[in-house]
Amino acid sequence: MVKQKTIQNEVSLVGVGLHTGKEVKMTFKPAPENNGYTFVRVDLEGSPIIEADANYVVNTQRGTNLEKLGVKIQTSEHVLAAFVGCDVDNVIIELDASEPPIMDGSSKFFVEAIEKAGIVEQDAERKVYVVKEIISYTDEATGSEILVMPSDDYQVTTMVDFGTKVLGTQNATLKTMSDFKTEIADARTFSFLHELETLLDGGLIKGGDLNNAIVYVDKEISEKTMNNLKKAFGKDEIAVKPNGILDNLTLHYPNEAARHKLLDVIGDLALIGTRIQGKVIANKPGHFVNTQFAKKLSKMIKIEQRNQVPTYDLNKEPLMDIHEIMRLLPHRPPFLFVDRIIEMSDSHVVGMKNVTMNETFFVGHFPGAPVMPGVIIVEAMAQTGGILILSSVPDPENYLTFFMKIDNVKFKQKVLPGDTLIFKCDLISPIRRGICHMQANAYANGRLVAEAELMAQISKKQ
Repeated sequence: MVKQKTIQNEVSLVGVGLHTGKEVKMTFKPAPENNGYTFVRVDLEGSPIIEADANYVVNTQRGTNLEKLGVKIQTSEHVLAAFVGCDVDNVIIELDASEPPIMDGSSKFFVEAIEKAGIVEQDAERKVYVVKEIISYTDEATGSEILVMPSDDYQVTTMVDFGTKVLGTQNATLKTMSDFKTEIADARTFSFLHELETLLDGGLIKGGDLNNAIVYVDKEISEKTMNNLKKAFGKDEIAVKPNGILDNLTLHYPNEAARHKLLDVIGDLALIGTRIQGKVIANKPGHFVNTQFAKKLSKMIKIEQRNQVPTYDLNKEPLMDIHEIMRLLPHRPPFLFVDRIIEMSDSHVVGMKNVTMNETFFVGHFPGAPVMPGVIIVEAMAQTGGILILSSVPDPENYLTFFMKIDNVKFKQKVLPGDTLIFKCDLISPIRRGICHMQANAYANGRLVAEAELMAQISKKQ
């Protein structure tokens, strides 16, 4: 069992936002278990919180931008990638502007700040989504594709091809997240000259300078463009190196562009909100396809978690057999629908029923096509919950249980002769004055077959 982690001490960085050009102070603070990654805009009234959630992505122009109730966080991906790469689950990220500082265009300085703060283990277990089948997303407009397949670890491979001679085709692979710091963290963002011209004309990259971006020269530089570059970056001279990039910096790796795209993938997929155990392969990745895939995977995970089927060893000796159940419950055949109690605590109970063709209701429901009635499944769940509530009194033989309310009932699968039903009832609120409010789920054949919110009360026999 892997435990969740947070940072030990708070730590701050100061820099300039790439697109806003404003100085920004960013502070990492320890966060409680199950907090995840949360941004806090301390420059705004009430210090609003924006969770790192794929559903808050509003646009992906020059970065992954989040918005919640009108509050924005721009270019979140480099910071988030650093926390995933440093194996940190929970952190509060305070900002006094809308975007983190660009620093050198990589995650390097964020990783260094995290290491300076220290990392501590928490008590709660880390939630990990284990990929069992290939899941993919394709952007038909660009041909970009991202998929995840089963693997023993979280691995990422990126393949980039911009159709330009200066950059060509590049690949990068991270086989284990423990190598993020040494192989990926210092890979800097990059841009093509034609994109840079558009951004400069549009008043963007105000905080950009020739120290935080690799510029690939994919076209002839006109005298006007050269003068604009000199002015924008405060340089007397700018030249193009033989490898086709501006002479502002030296590449850390021949495939630095592919490595930075891999960094972006890790940061964008952090918006899923759950760690992944699987191999991600991204072909021509970008923030749009990354975040669309994150939204798809996040939705799938939430559905699976909601419908997750608990597993129990039905060969073990039960907590209660039918005789013990009958000592608690007043119900008797043919209206007793629980055969065993598998486990029970102060807040939950798990029961079981073997459904056979001998059930009396199959005689009329339906002749030639036996299906267990939904109302009987609900009754069986209620009887299971009744065992929990009757266990709270010293003399259960003197009490009866009565339904008070049934809400949000859903039937998802048919239950047929030969099925084994598992009932799990969890208290929604503590039992008070003999009133029990619970969430009840019924499972068969590894699937959720029915669910309902049930409220019942026990009353003394008259």
